[in-house]
Amino acid sequence: MSFSILKQIGDAQKKKAVVDVRSGDTVKVTQKIKEGEKFRLQTFEGVVIRVDRKESHTARIVVRKVTSGVGVEKSYLIHSPLVEKIEITKRSKVRRNNLGYLRARSGKSARLAAKDFDRAAVNDVKVVEEPVEEVEVVETPAEEKAE
Repeated sequence: MSFSILKQIGDAQKKKAVVDVRSGDTVKVTQKIKEGEKFRLQTFEGVVIRVDRKESHTARIVVRKVTSGVGVEKSYLIHSPLVEKIEITKRSKVRRNNLGYLRARSGKSARLAAKDFDRAAVNDVKVVEEPVEEVEVVETPAEEKAE
């Protein structure tokens, strides 16, 4: 019983529209960064080397790029309100979910074989409206005593 309540709460936290990101994709992730009282948008482009818990509200991708000869990896929660947009720019043929072996490679050996895909169709996210059931909150006697 409690599991279904937790699932409902987790599903309520999910974004309605998310791009189908896979390992080997080259993506542009636009993220909101707070500086003082203002927000700005920052874009990070790299290869997705890992996808975790794809169906969960805690779904995560790890994106890697090499800048000035130094490898940089960032981890993004897909359903986070700070992640503004994820755009797939290139799709590659890979045979595993975790591409951690790319960390040890550089140059030509780090290349992935490109695969044809319909970029417009993949990045055109369709909003799926799912009916969310109301969760009834029941106060326990401990809460009543605290008041």
